[in-house]
Amino acid sequence: MTARVLVVDDVIQNVKLLEAKLTSEYFDVLTAMNGQDALDIIDKEHPDIVLLDVMMPGMDGFEVCRRIRANAKSAHIPVIMVTALDQPKDRVAGLEAGADDFLTKPVLDLPLFARVRSLARLKVLMDELRMRETTGQDFGISVGSDLSRNISLSGARVLLVEDYARVADRISRYMEDLATVDVDDVASGELSTAHLEDYDLFIISLGLNDVDGLRLCSQLRSSEATRRIPILVLVDEGDTNQLVRAMELGATDYITRPIDRNELLARAKSQIRQNRYANRLRQNMQKSIEMAMTDAVTGLYNRHFLSTHLDNLMSKENDTRTKVSLLMMDLDKFKLVNDTYGHAAGDEVLHEFARRISNDIRNIDLAARYGGEEFVIVMPETNLEYAHFVAERLRMSIGDEPFKISGSDTPIKVTVSIGIALAWDKNFSSSQLLAAADQALYQAKENGRNQVCSLN
Repeated sequence: MTARVLVVDDVIQNVKLLEAKLTSEYFDVLTAMNGQDALDIIDKEHPDIVLLDVMMPGMDGFEVCRRIRANAKSAHIPVIMVTALDQPKDRVAGLEAGADDFLTKPVLDLPLFARVRSLARLKVLMDELRMRETTGQDFGISVGSDLSRNISLSGARVLLVEDYARVADRISRYMEDLATVDVDDVASGELSTAHLEDYDLFIISLGLNDVDGLRLCSQLRSSEATRRIPILVLVDEGDTNQLVRAMELGATDYITRPIDRNELLARAKSQIRQNRYANRLRQNMQKSIEMAMTDAVTGLYNRHFLSTHLDNLMSKENDTRTKVSLLMMDLDKFKLVNDTYGHAAGDEVLHEFARRISNDIRNIDLAARYGGEEFVIVMPETNLEYAHFVAERLRMSIGDEPFKISGSDTPIKVTVSIGIALAWDKNFSSSQLLAAADQALYQAKENGRNQVCSLN
């Protein structure tokens, strides 16, 4: 995943070095030589990530970070502090100022790229949640004051995965004033703790004796119940390979051994607070829109919400609108289902269809019932190749498994036709994008149904 990165440093050689490294990995790089210029660029350009030097004349990096966090327009931009300071107290100061991470000079390539990509993925998700909140407000639905402020950490629960009892006991004592800490020593070779979805944070040692900590990270990210819960990994200092692999597998933060208590608490607080903020966004939006903006039969967003959301996504202010893909789907010959089995059975098929497509798309994608047996999936940050991959997977998910209905022993065979449109020069509005997808869907129907078609 690419991102727009702002590099801030008062030493031109450092700026050029980081710019060259990030550009070689296909990141879009902006630069600033002092704190005030950085704040001005952030206000105008809205970068995805800020790489911020600490030791600068005038306004240092800590103050710049605090100002970024104090501004509602920039408060959610991830900040990585980069400095020659390498003491735990310096990292804690950066984290308490609002930084998401703290990298020490000279910056190693692999940890830098892994951290930037991880934070870019997180920002895409948070941007999508906030955009849905904005869509709700456009409908006149109140979601309360700024949820990012005054997030309580009370009642936090942390699962520590560590098989060395002395280390587990020490970490538990470090965190006793912040959270209830449960320890899983993976003695059985896997996690034995029940109700993993109830935790606010997982802390996983990558130095387990008989279990691969990276595999545990992968398993937690693969499960629907735990994929959104942050993971903080414990890694040996200098073990770059494990660190990079952990970030690629979905770990959201890391801390190196020997573990400093204050740094551990600062990182844990940041992860728990961010997770609770995201959860509150989801919960508030869910409560607000269930009746006003969802379809009663399928539980998906309705056409009205889709139109408003797509207008926001395709607005000129959104720099990522050229990366939006749209799938328009139509159940083939669905009238026969209603005529043969009745409308109640047809509703059962629509409900199951919605469940299958919801299970096959990402958290940042939006599925909606467009009308009748037509459905739309909006996919930010995607290209045509990935959109085709998802569409084919959806087509097979529907066609390969017949639909069971109440009162009938014979499942119903259902297929779907899918049209794909990608935002580009001629599809720079929501109506143009929908029209292009509808045209591609028509072509799929004309070609014999049960297939995927795009006109891009």
